[in-house]
Amino acid sequence: MRLTLYHLLVNRHAGISYRYHKYHDGTTGVQKVISWIYLLCLNFAYYILLCRFLGRKPEMEVYESRRLNCKRSESEEYLAKNPQLSAESYVDGLMKYDVISFDLFDTLIFRPFALPTDVFFLIGGAIGCLDFKNLRMQAEEKARVEQKKKYGHYEVALADIWRTLERKTGISARDGVQEEERIEKKLCYANPFMLEVWKKLRQMGKKLLIVSDMYLPLDCIEAILENAGYEGAEKVYLSNVYGKSKADGGLYEEVLKDWRQASLIHVGDNLHSDRDMAKRHGLAVLPYPSIYQNVMLYRPTDMSAMIGSAYRAVVSSRLYNGLCSYGIAYEYGYLYGGLFVLGYCTFIHEYYERHQLDKLLFLSRDGDILLQVYRRLYPEDDAEYVYWSRKAAVKLMASVDKHDYFRRFLYHKVNQGYTVAQILHTMELDNLLMSTASPGVLKPEDELTDKNVEILREWIEEKWEQVIAGYGSQMSAAEKYYANVLAGCVRAAAVDIGWAGSGALALSYLTEKVWKLPCQITGLIAGTNTIHSAEPDASEPFLQNGKLCAYLYSQNHNRDLLKKHDPNKEYNVFWELLLSSTTPQFTGFYEGRIEAVEERADYLEELGITLVFGRQERNLDGIREIQRGIMDFADDYRRRFKEFPCMFRVSGRDAYAPILVAASHGERYLKAILNQFPFEKNLI
Repeated sequence: MRLTLYHLLVNRHAGISYRYHKYHDGTTGVQKVISWIYLLCLNFAYYILLCRFLGRKPEMEVYESRRLNCKRSESEEYLAKNPQLSAESYVDGLMKYDVISFDLFDTLIFRPFALPTDVFFLIGGAIGCLDFKNLRMQAEEKARVEQKKKYGHYEVALADIWRTLERKTGISARDGVQEEERIEKKLCYANPFMLEVWKKLRQMGKKLLIVSDMYLPLDCIEAILENAGYEGAEKVYLSNVYGKSKADGGLYEEVLKDWRQASLIHVGDNLHSDRDMAKRHGLAVLPYPSIYQNVMLYRPTDMSAMIGSAYRAVVSSRLYNGLCSYGIAYEYGYLYGGLFVLGYCTFIHEYYERHQLDKLLFLSRDGDILLQVYRRLYPEDDAEYVYWSRKAAVKLMASVDKHDYFRRFLYHKVNQGYTVAQILHTMELDNLLMSTASPGVLKPEDELTDKNVEILREWIEEKWEQVIAGYGSQMSAAEKYYANVLAGCVRAAAVDIGWAGSGALALSYLTEKVWKLPCQITGLIAGTNTIHSAEPDASEPFLQNGKLCAYLYSQNHNRDLLKKHDPNKEYNVFWELLLSSTTPQFTGFYEGRIEAVEERADYLEELGITLVFGRQERNLDGIREIQRGIMDFADDYRRRFKEFPCMFRVSGRDAYAPILVAASHGERYLKAILNQFPFEKNLI
């Protein structure tokens, strides 16, 4: 009967099931009762009020929508609304009391999952049990019901839960308890805000208690506290030890038995258990706002269960713990670049190992922050930052790809106010100015337009041998540079952001076909051209034959992103900004030592060549903040999951999910970010 009712009310419609579990999972006491009332309301609205949209999960919609703050960062806004959130003010509010009791999870201790029950995913994977999360939750609920029948309360220990689970699944309760405790100890870490508060109060000689509704045994909790740096607790009060909870107030009675003569205050994040019930039993309270209160407001939920939960938890614990705030550029890197870079680096590493590569070449400048993170994650891999650019590639490939040469140098510049002299200067063909086409037809001061572009092209083609000869020195210098980089390599990959993959393909062609170096190069790109691109199928042969490999999407995977990602709406630029670098634009290789007039030049004496660089991006401080945000996310995530390698396998679809949220409401947020970073789109 119970299962039939559950099926009718919960499982008949995916949207109702999703909404119910999102509210119900992990609740106890009164909140659990409220979740059942919520379930009845959902069914009433669906069947009686005909609110059929409730039958669909939010992710059944095409893309999620969030109205993000475009004026200041999330953490700045959060602290402005919670001015009491500083370690100093918290200590000031607590120091007048003799005894301070703290809630444990989500107050003193964080887990790197947005829901506590999501920890069961990892446990299930470790013990090899399908659908373990649901089985574990059902076992806990059943154990609590049995406990109520036997002893008159719902509080259970981990051993009680696993005995119930053993009867249902056959999995050894002893082994299960050990595995769950092991994983909890590996995952749990200190809330940095509360750790600072705790240490300051200890220095003052205050009595510090821990009061928690928790099934984990005392020795496991003590190990978690020790690992997190919480020392000197007078006593730990656990619901499973006393058979009483904070939710029903009984656990506070046990605290008062020991400390009735002292002045007490309680700190915690749960409005019912830590605030209302503590007050009702005579304790003063200082609430700690839940770090997850803004999850539904700002974070994507259309992600795979484990990675989505981990992403939301890592973000919340950094931005909302109350210790400090961050600028909007930092958060752009942390929120929207961090998961992408971490996932892309793992994708690159797995390709490196699977194909037994000798070297990874991170192409400038998109490869800058990628390589910084990659070296932290995989320091044993042979990875190098190398100089390459669209401009350098187009010049060196002119003899074999005349179409791309003229497309980028001429056709992309028509009707934009460039003069013939400026175009030729960009092409490094200033020496041709003296013999510019017949007077009256095309002059150096003429602007390039759609009406005269063919005239200029034909004139350059008449001098094509001279043009190619002019790039000869650059070809020789580039060959020397890459012969040195690829010495001893048979297989390598060039890492770039995309989009056509022309940079990696050009380098591959020159290496294998022109310079005849004994090394095969594959291109690894974040994303490809899309249906909105002028040449949507340009790279398809190379994606199909494996010369190019894409992470986020391509025509053969994540096709919804292929249709969503629109370069005409600056989507390429939004991603390129995440990988922006403080290093100047690379313009080319040259033999010998040269004196660059407008550019910076680095002479590589041992090779006898010079690397020349052009303009540097503006707002270098902002770019550094974006990179710092990305690095901090990667470091936070790495610390949280260093014992669980599977958590680094972030799919391209999950990596793109935060940007999908940022792109809602007409890309208002992304455009606001871009306005702070004047971005050079025509790099050649």
